[in-house]
Amino acid sequence: MPIDPPLFEQHCKPLGPEHALDRAAADALLARLDAGWRIEADAHGVAQLARDFRFPDFYRTLSFVNALAHVANAQDHHPELVVGYGRCAVRWSTHSAHGLTLNDFVCAARVERLPR
Repeated sequence: MPIDPPLFEQHCKPLGPEHALDRAAADALLARLDAGWRIEADAHGVAQLARDFRFPDFYRTLSFVNALAHVANAQDHHPELVVGYGRCAVRWSTHSAHGLTLNDFVCAARVERLPR
């Protein structure tokens, strides 16, 4: 059986509702990410992949946000962000699937590789 390439080497594809992950599949992908990522529900009960990042100052926070924006645009998959002094909350979900897809985990893995 072939082994999937690492998540950070994969690329996002257009995915619809039929590609939504069940909790077991999402948990299996979550295990392939660094500690700190979690699966939670948004205000509407939709699953999202979440992580909070901390930085020593606002400049480094914005540098991270800009690097993340580059990843998101290159993958054509965009997270929800909440940015403040020394912190950035990142929430990935696939709106067209009304939950989590492989795309969310691919982008999270790519974000993990950004310098902090």
